[in-house]
Amino acid sequence: MAAVRLGCAERDRVDTRSVLEGIPTSAEIGQSLHDSPENQIVVERDGGVVGYATIRWWEERDGTWLYLHRGYLLPDHRGRGVGSAMLAWAEDRIRHLVRQHGTSRTAVFGANATDGERDATALLVGAGYRRVFSLVELELELADLSRLPDGRRLPPGVRIGAVETADYRDAWKTVVDSYANAAYTEKWTFESFLATADPTCWRAAWDGDRMAGVALCSLRREDRTLGEVEELSVRAESRRSGVGRALLVDGLRCLRENGAAAARLYTGTANPHRSYDLYESVGFRRRGEYVRYRKPIGVQELSSSSSAWCSAPASSSASRSTAG
Repeated sequence: MAAVRLGCAERDRVDTRSVLEGIPTSAEIGQSLHDSPENQIVVERDGGVVGYATIRWWEERDGTWLYLHRGYLLPDHRGRGVGSAMLAWAEDRIRHLVRQHGTSRTAVFGANATDGERDATALLVGAGYRRVFSLVELELELADLSRLPDGRRLPPGVRIGAVETADYRDAWKTVVDSYANAAYTEKWTFESFLATADPTCWRAAWDGDRMAGVALCSLRREDRTLGEVEELSVRAESRRSGVGRALLVDGLRCLRENGAAAARLYTGTANPHRSYDLYESVGFRRRGEYVRYRKPIGVQELSSSSSAWCSAPASSSASRSTAG
């Protein structure tokens, strides 16, 4: 399966260093199979794996349940109906999950495709999926930080410092509140925040005793020379005051001090806070665009679906398709 991802890289113009959709290791793929084997399939041809598909889901802040499927197929096996068969499996499996979860009132199909995945894009659009938003990934060579001003021109009474354990809930709440009116955002629990906490390069701004913003920066586990700005969130009343820029620069300098040579981040193309302008002013440059597609799940479809994929019992390994 890892070889499939590598085999798709040239045709789909995959950015191997992407923090959004790079190329996973076999260990990472194995972990995802272990977590939910019944929601994954592999496609075989002549005893070898030539493709695979996965499904995952979550609830968004507005109550929408998004069921996201993602398929990968080696270029030599495209254009023969295999991709369409994988898509049909994913949709039937999702209908089964929706009935099982009782989420039919707000559930939708979801799928991703990068700007380089022309085949996947054509397949999704042809199947009735419509683009709803996109994310742009940006990169900065951290050697370029030396030309930037300190970034600490802050309003009176505002200070920036490290995020301590006692600050975790305030930091989490600052991020969550910043997405209060944002569409298509996943619910993020405090428990999820704690599960991935890596505060070495986390920075926060305080206006008196109140946290005004956070920059959650971290080193990539699989490549410690690459840093990521996972979140940059500033409360509404502190925006346009230099707080966001100061937090960002401070976090980036910490990444560089801890061995990162470059930093990545991603942001929505329709971000109302003009964060793209801030990132470009610091020196970040665009590396790729990642598009989210959606399609409604019809009530009639849910009641009539009877796919053998959906009725098959879960097993300890991935279900297998021999379509080729």
